[in-house]
Amino acid sequence: MNADKVLDVKGLACPMPIVKTKKQMNEMQQGQVLEIHATDQGAKSDLTAWAKSTGNEMLEQAEDGGVLKFWIRKG
Repeated sequence: MNADKVLDVKGLACPMPIVKTKKQMNEMQQGQVLEIHATDQGAKSDLTAWAKSTGNEMLEQAEDGGVLKFWIRKG
């Protein structure tokens, strides 16, 4: 999946992946896609809930060798 920006939050525990995602999304234009790489298992539910509550769209989630990858479109 094509992303406009990639955010690496590997090794960070909650709530830092959300904090950094929010900061990055604030700098992006509507419709752009942010790809997030995380290692905190809590990020699965946290990022899904955050995207839903902020009007952004969780496009896809994947796991690759212990790295969680998320693609969120700015709403």
